Amino acid sequence: MSSLPADIVTPVGHDTPHISIHMDGAREPLVRNAAKARAESLSFHYGNHRALKDINIEIPERMVTALIGPSGCGKSTFLRCFNRMHDLTPGTRYDGAIRFFPDDLNLVGKDVDPIEVRMRIGMVFQKPNPFPKSIFENVAYGLRLRGVRNRALLEEQVEGALRGAALWDEAKDRLQASALTLSGGQQQRLCIARALATRPEILLFDEPTSALDPIATAKIEELIAQLRDQVTVLIVTHNMQQAARVSDFTAFMYLGELVEVGETSRVFTNPTKKATEDYITGRYG
Repeated sequence: MSSLPADIVTPVGHDTPHISIHMDGAREPLVRNAAKARAESLSFHYGNHRALKDINIEIPERMVTALIGPSGCGKSTFLRCFNRMHDLTPGTRYDGAIRFFPDDLNLVGKDVDPIEVRMRIGMVFQKPNPFPKSIFENVAYGLRLRGVRNRALLEEQVEGALRGAALWDEAKDRLQASALTLSGGQQQRLCIARALATRPEILLFDEPTSALDPIATAKIEELIAQLRDQVTVLIVTHNMQQAARVSDFTAFMYLGELVEVGETSRVFTNPTKKATEDYITGRYG
């Protein structure tokens, strides 16, 4: 399949009601929130290789947006632009912008400090990566970096983050135990708690359940669905059923280009682009 022309992106409407597929299968009206971020003609280069090509997409605030597409299509590359992870690789370059609201900051601007960006945008990786510290210190790590020293305040915010990650009841009696004693699913929820502790404005998930068993996966999916009440979520997944279960909006990418984006139920039941339909129905991928 050849590269797709730049005019194939389907915009999401702003003024019409939407229908969302939720984890329990219920359908209810979905009103699009204001944008938390917007990619504008975003391209990304590894040396001479252009990995992303003129991406234009709006990320609604306090909703879950899923990125789907075959391996190597640019999903994770796009995700990592939001917290400037690519800055750690020599020879990379951004063109275009990612506008971050409400202060209209260009996240990939040359004059923007990547550390400032990462303080506002959390990330959860494919495999759980707890620090070799206690459960408590894992969650408190980012708070300490931000200068929180008061023990009572630390305890309050650690508890809040663990509750937010649905881990408090399982961990409250062993906060001083090593995080490495937790199960894989618990470790991933701990990493989510660690990200939530610093109150990020956007939370990025890069294949967060690919290393987990079905039971742990279901808990993470339920948690992601709940997180939309407090933070904007952008998730990369190869699992289309997962995207359908947890997301409000879905974007399909192919060969570094954004093919189609819209509310999830519409993209999965009535895609407007043949490439999207071919991928969803398993004709390629």
